[in-house]
Amino acid sequence: MNKIQTIFAVALCAAVCSCASKDVKVETPVEEPVETHVLHAQDVDPLSPDSVISLLKEGNASFVHHQEHKRDAVAQLKESAHDGQHPLAIVLSCIDARVPVEIIFDKGVGDIFVTRVAGNVVSPDILGSMEYACEHSGSKVVVVMGHKNCGAVHSACEDVQAGNMTQMLAKIKPAISASKEAGHEEGEDLETAVVYENVKNMIQAVREGSEILKELETEGKVKIVGAVFDLESGEVEFL
Repeated sequence: MNKIQTIFAVALCAAVCSCASKDVKVETPVEEPVETHVLHAQDVDPLSPDSVISLLKEGNASFVHHQEHKRDAVAQLKESAHDGQHPLAIVLSCIDARVPVEIIFDKGVGDIFVTRVAGNVVSPDILGSMEYACEHSGSKVVVVMGHKNCGAVHSACEDVQAGNMTQMLAKIKPAISASKEAGHEEGEDLETAVVYENVKNMIQAVREGSEILKELETEGKVKIVGAVFDLESGEVEFL
């Protein structure tokens, strides 16, 4: 190719590219808005307990499908510092580090109360926290949430005796007995059954241990529900 042919080829290529660029529309990706708002009384007061449960389910679905909302936690903290807190619900969860409650429900600063103890067992202090959340701060739902592959449940099934853990794990023992009576054998099958049974027992413990929460539930102002988190799927199953 001589010099003239080379110049012509370059010019032709430039012209083609220029025409192509005019026809191709480059779309600018739309950035998802970052949430800075925190919940206020006017946001939570009109909600029913059932609608709050639906919001928790929707949040978990967002987490499972990697569609979590973007949040500016610092901005939310600053707003909540001046305007107080009005969380939708209080969740009693196990301390297990693989159960990050706000994350699995796709919730941010000020959205939910979380109280955690190994085996998600109920105590007077836990009940007091639940009463504060619902009676004082207007939360609409109490969630007792266990999880599969629970170390506390495993330890209770193995009859671990160690310091203060002994008394704590004893609260799980009734769930072990009930699960065995239902025909569940040793190992993973038994432990999974105990997780579910323990959640049911702890819900009953909430109702029996707190006249305040029992009355709020009777009046329809609050719902006390159980749930189980699956570590492998990320899904929360409401019972």
